[in-house]
Amino acid sequence: MKASIALTAAAALAAKASAACFAERLGYPCCSGNEVVYTDNDGKWGVENGNWCGIADASAQATCWSLSQGYPCCSSSNAEVWYTDASGKWGVENGDWCGIPTGSTGGSTGGGNVTPSNEQYTISGNPFKGVEFYINPYYVEEVDGAIAQMSDSSLIAKAEKMKTYSNAIWLDTIKNMQSWLESNLQGAQSQHQSSGKDILTVFVVYDLPGRDCHALASNGELLANDGDLARYKSEYIDVIEGHLKTYKSQPVVLIVEPDSLANLVTNLESTPACADSEKYYLEGHAYLIKKLGVLPHVAMYLDIGHAFWLGWDDNREKAGKVYAKVINSGAPGNVRGFTDNVSNYTPWEDPTLSRGPDTEWNPCPDEKRYLEAISKDFKSAGIKSVYFVSDSSRNGKKVDRKHPGEWCNQTGVGVGARPQASPVSGMDYLDAFYWIKPLGESDGTSDESAARFDGYCGHETAMKPAPEAGQWFQKHFEQGIKNANPPL
Repeated sequence: MKASIALTAAAALAAKASAACFAERLGYPCCSGNEVVYTDNDGKWGVENGNWCGIADASAQATCWSLSQGYPCCSSSNAEVWYTDASGKWGVENGDWCGIPTGSTGGSTGGGNVTPSNEQYTISGNPFKGVEFYINPYYVEEVDGAIAQMSDSSLIAKAEKMKTYSNAIWLDTIKNMQSWLESNLQGAQSQHQSSGKDILTVFVVYDLPGRDCHALASNGELLANDGDLARYKSEYIDVIEGHLKTYKSQPVVLIVEPDSLANLVTNLESTPACADSEKYYLEGHAYLIKKLGVLPHVAMYLDIGHAFWLGWDDNREKAGKVYAKVINSGAPGNVRGFTDNVSNYTPWEDPTLSRGPDTEWNPCPDEKRYLEAISKDFKSAGIKSVYFVSDSSRNGKKVDRKHPGEWCNQTGVGVGARPQASPVSGMDYLDAFYWIKPLGESDGTSDESAARFDGYCGHETAMKPAPEAGQWFQKHFEQGIKNANPPL
């Protein structure tokens, strides 16, 4: 990984954007009270509602405004300004953000204030080919936090290697999109200026009204109603469009709304929430394809679940009709292709499985056979551009699940094939293996009393105890790097 200050600054920004006090960037809430139970190098800790929380230093806040957000003051009032937001001016010292004391003008502007280039990048063919992949700075920080909890030198070495590989940046709320999209587009431009190479950044667009209608662990902030659809368009997609139009000199891949369209293929009749969401899934996709699919530096991939979701013949045939309709509804916007196995564990190849009772007669019991089959079905359905990105972040080792439909925090997990363009000879329709779901981020909580508890996260082969979806899961991360295939 390139150790440029621009990337370091962008990493800190990703964390800063969502932190209201020091504890939030460590995965804990801020306390509402001031009773100190424990003190360490991070700060003072309390306990509320049976959970640790961070106590802000009120006296320090009066003299150093950035402390309230979990960051120190810069050592000099003339520190170089790397970023400016509503809070104030930010510098970078010792690889972390610091607040420039109020009243100072600050020094020169660094990589945090990248000026957008007027140059227009145009994707031609496979967007993963011939480019350098952007390193997700927020994930680098998460892994650094994981390393701080390790004592095994061999495990630490594996974790360090994880920081050198690219993975996707999830825009899973309006707030996170506002915090992370522009800052990482700027980071990619800085990486381009540093390396002289074209830098590809991959984002996951993931905030449809009624999101993930067949699960509880990853339900979103927007509900399946007309008002929230309007918010999705104006506060989410339109803002994404604006930033992508501004930062147009580097290529961008968008992984679009995981699980949504696959739910329309299989779960409309069995799950009322999916029936309620159908209108909003279809309108949301049509809108985003029209808006984002016309940008020449952007390639979009619609999610198609995985082999044990749509792999059966009748499901694939129905999927062809659904996806063709959706793509046509977004004209004149273009869709490059599709993404499979997002946040799942299905192996790329599993020669131990075949069509039979053990696979519920699925003719596509691994992702390779799934893509081979569905590529033909989609072309038969009239879809013109049929290319794939396969998520290989957690399918390096066959997990312990007793049923291939198990999806939550599976034990036995292992990192899979590294991000790579055109990875399989003879499959020219496979654009890339790529890490879409970051290893170490939980699939969902195992706490049965939690509002977002999903029964799958309590199953026998789901690792427990597990935090809420998206939060760091240290034990799962450590198992994943131990079981990496190929080894780290």
